[in-house]
Amino acid sequence: MPATTVPAVPTVLTARALLLDMDGTLVNSDAVVERIWRRWAEQHGLDGDEVMKVVHGRQGHASMALLLPDRPMEQNYADNARMLAEETADVAGVVPIPGAPEFLASLRGLPHALVTSADVALATARMAAAGLGMPEVRVTAESVGASKPDPEGFLKGAAELGVAPGDCVVFEDSGAGIEAGRSAGMRVVGVGPRAGLHGPDVVVADLRQVRVEAAAGGEIRVIVA
Repeated sequence: MPATTVPAVPTVLTARALLLDMDGTLVNSDAVVERIWRRWAEQHGLDGDEVMKVVHGRQGHASMALLLPDRPMEQNYADNARMLAEETADVAGVVPIPGAPEFLASLRGLPHALVTSADVALATARMAAAGLGMPEVRVTAESVGASKPDPEGFLKGAAELGVAPGDCVVFEDSGAGIEAGRSAGMRVVGVGPRAGLHGPDVVVADLRQVRVEAAAGGEIRVIVA
């Protein structure tokens, strides 16, 4: 007898607002991140593979503090400013995550915000390079005092949208971002190959697996299939 395939049962999350990370979630910027951070690792005598395990999801100075714990933070901030300028100017290979254009289009008129460790200039450059529109509400590096995995950014995003943290669903790819979302008391949809290692509520390969619908009473249905 031929084998039969049983369709997977979709996962449905109900929310009042969605909070979206950028790099690795909406935009694939891995090529740029690899170029710039591996060059920094070589300059500081660090193993590039080990550095790449740390840098995703965090602000640059926070990653440097973990990788070079004895170095003064002033040097980390200076390096971070220089590297942000390099990353903003280098958009070669920056592309949308599959399904991101359609996903963002489906959010028009629904409460959502970008919550990214990038600053405004970098976020603007990468979203434009990927051909994606910038959400009206956004929390960037300038908006917070603490980098992911601190929950400050997601809590600020929820507050700006006027939604309780428990009524938000976060979309994230990195360990630091998933930890930040969970620490904020939010449910997390993990996006991409890194996400499944860090305990999100549900994991998708990319945004083609996600459908969003407006529901009664101002609720949002997030359907993952």
